Amino acid sequence: MEKKSVSKTIRVEEEQLACAVGSGSLFVLATPAVIALMEGAASALAQELLDSEELTTVGTQISIEHTSPTPLGAEVTATAELTRTDGRFFYFDVSARDAKGEIARGTHTRVSVKAVKFQEKADGKFDEV
Repeated sequence: MEKKSVSKTIRVEEEQLACAVGSGSLFVLATPAVIALMEGAASALAQELLDSEELTTVGTQISIEHTSPTPLGAEVTATAELTRTDGRFFYFDVSARDAKGEIARGTHTRVSVKAVKFQEKADGKFDEV
């Protein structure tokens, strides 16, 4: 299988800091923000590979190691590389870097779903019978 990847880049804003999202007290890029960036790259790549506009993907698993802090204003690029597919499942290696090198690395799994049906299921989850 040909390796395919997508990268997404952000500049760290105040709302992405650990102290702003509640994942810590420091003025550094929050782990949840790193995860969201990685998931965004994987989602974009998976969407390119789907063969129907009725389909989308949802994240089902992510495991990362966030190994280096990144301050406010720095640029961060996350890359998702598709490692394999299995039916509706897409498996990715994900990583993130700033100007000084790698800051996070891990794996991510997404599954394709029918967008309208999935949204209806979520919207009706707490409906009274």
